[in-house]
Amino acid sequence: MALTLPLLRRPGRTAVLLPVLLPGLVAAVILAAVGTAIGHAAPVVGSAVPAVVLGSLLATVRRPSAGLTPGLRFAGERVLQASVVVLGLRLSLRQVVTVGLGSLPVMLGTLAVCLVVARLVGRRLGVDRDLQALIGCGTGICGASAIAAVAPAIGAAGADVAYAVSTIFVFNIAAVLVFPLLGHALGLSQHAFGLFAGTAVNDTSSVVAAASAYGPAAVDHAVVVKLVRTLMIIPITLALAALTGRRTTPHTTPRRAPTRGRTLGLVPWFLVGFLLMAAVNSTGAVPTAAGAPIAAVSTFLITVALAGIGLSTDVAALRRTGHRPLLLGAILWVTVTVVSLAVQAATTGL
Repeated sequence: MALTLPLLRRPGRTAVLLPVLLPGLVAAVILAAVGTAIGHAAPVVGSAVPAVVLGSLLATVRRPSAGLTPGLRFAGERVLQASVVVLGLRLSLRQVVTVGLGSLPVMLGTLAVCLVVARLVGRRLGVDRDLQALIGCGTGICGASAIAAVAPAIGAAGADVAYAVSTIFVFNIAAVLVFPLLGHALGLSQHAFGLFAGTAVNDTSSVVAAASAYGPAAVDHAVVVKLVRTLMIIPITLALAALTGRRTTPHTTPRRAPTRGRTLGLVPWFLVGFLLMAAVNSTGAVPTAAGAPIAAVSTFLITVALAGIGLSTDVAALRRTGHRPLLLGAILWVTVTVVSLAVQAATTGL
């Protein structure tokens, strides 16, 4: 997003921004339309999964041109975030609070185990300490967003960030493909699957995609759980910054702990937007008849976002990651999956 975000922050630059974004956005929308058609023909797979899979396959066969990159990134980030905000219109604040509090045992148990296993297994595999932290936080909290927040706090190298993001991406795609099948095999209800996806899938985009393939109720539940889980970025980043500061020596550059402004900046804007939309819905201002159109708009935005993410797949970066970070990511992915289902079974009976 480095090419687009500065323009987004400057009023009156829309005319400059749109030509840069349009080619990639059009490509994502076309692929999303194909995914939607497949979803209508085969409702069990939904529209988001075909979009991300087809996008990844196309990117593998032929890397999209540089002219498409800004629009594809915009689709994968901003369009996805907008879809989450729109989802807020389908829920009330009471539902958000109830679901959020109910998910805490599963969410905290999964996160704690993930971070501990990342440290122990990462050390045994010979994975660098910073890379352990990045992959652990990316798996346990919220994928690339957590990696981006944690990296400056621990002073991680750019190469480690790239490796961690590439590793997380692999298991995001795996979760989108495998988790709906696993949920059906286990006979999970819509709410149970939403809690599972919200606590066990890495990135917000993949949470939404996996839940979309399962059902609309699963999406609503999963998004709330995931957004509550995203808030864990703040305490984890502060803790890692403090631990890293203690490890500095007279010959190293001390890392600054995040200031109050930087800490508030860790709260995603789309989480605030989601809560505002839920507050609007709680007042009764959104008519019941608007529910189906809102769901359709949100689903298509999700499909556009996943198409952009699929088309942005960097196969070369995945190859450069190497087997050790990928192995650590695989172990953490399986661990989080098992722990999420086990804690949910122990606390709610699935």
